[in-house]
Amino acid sequence: MNYIQEQAAVKVDVAAIAQFLSLAAVATFLPFLIHIQWITGPIINALLILILFIAGIRAALLMSLVPSVMALAGGLLPAVLAPVVPFIMIGNVIFILSIDYFYRAAQKQLNGYWIGVAVGAALKYLFIWFNANLMISLILKKDLASAVIQIVSWPQFATALAGGAIAWAILKWLKRI
Repeated sequence: MNYIQEQAAVKVDVAAIAQFLSLAAVATFLPFLIHIQWITGPIINALLILILFIAGIRAALLMSLVPSVMALAGGLLPAVLAPVVPFIMIGNVIFILSIDYFYRAAQKQLNGYWIGVAVGAALKYLFIWFNANLMISLILKKDLASAVIQIVSWPQFATALAGGAIAWAILKWLKRI
């Protein structure tokens, strides 16, 4: 029995778990503290990328689902955007999968990271914009719908790119990229 416990202890990276839990806590609670999309968005996107590189794809995909719900609960997203939250979650997943795919495809070269960030940000934006446009136009009056769609349109692209730049600087500093 001691052998099994020793082997399990060897495979557990306590530092990586602590880093993941710290990043996950910030990503979870930040939307409750800061209600400015231009600050919260880039930080959340950067945290998702950091989790990808520190804790792996599974942890990053799991965390991709959390911030949008917290942003809605914390008031960063207006209640009228509740039907769009699942699309924002999927957009985050697309963003993370794109970065992971292109970084690995480029054999962990820096250009793969930036291609992944750019493609991921564009796909995230297009996915969220298209689905939010469809969903909101069915639910809201035309005047209100166009104002609401502005929240989930190009700012998603810009905050994803900014998050990629923030994460890149931190990952360089941590010597993870």
